[in-house]
Amino acid sequence: MLPPESAPLDAVALEIGVSAATLERWRSDRLARPATERTWTAAARMEAVVTTASMDEATKSAWCRSNGVFPQMLDEWRTAAIQALAAPEESRASPSETKHDRRRIKELERELRRKEKALAETAALLVLSKKLEAIFNKCEDE
Repeated sequence: MLPPESAPLDAVALEIGVSAATLERWRSDRLARPATERTWTAAARMEAVVTTASMDEATKSAWCRSNGVFPQMLDEWRTAAIQALAAPEESRASPSETKHDRRRIKELERELRRKEKALAETAALLVLSKKLEAIFNKCEDE
């Protein structure tokens, strides 16, 4: 019932089986809230961007006021849509970057294995020292 879909009140009432008066009350409650609390689905944002793309500034501002959207939000949505639809080649790394990344991953894995071995050795030494301490403390008590 609310923008951007703006389905007719009677059609929604028939579809979901709720009286038109109840729907009218719900809609007025929702419209009483600030516009920033309303959530726009991805499809609704895309439709808003497409709808306002050919409008001049005055018409776009009027559309924004009637739908509770700031013009900056439309610009952000348009930018996000363009980035999401970017060609895979634009978002893909170059072969030299990929080679450098693989080399860096190998170095990090090697360093991680070395540190894991050092940690295991330290843990083993700690356990042995505690056992040794426990054995000699028992002997002194006897």
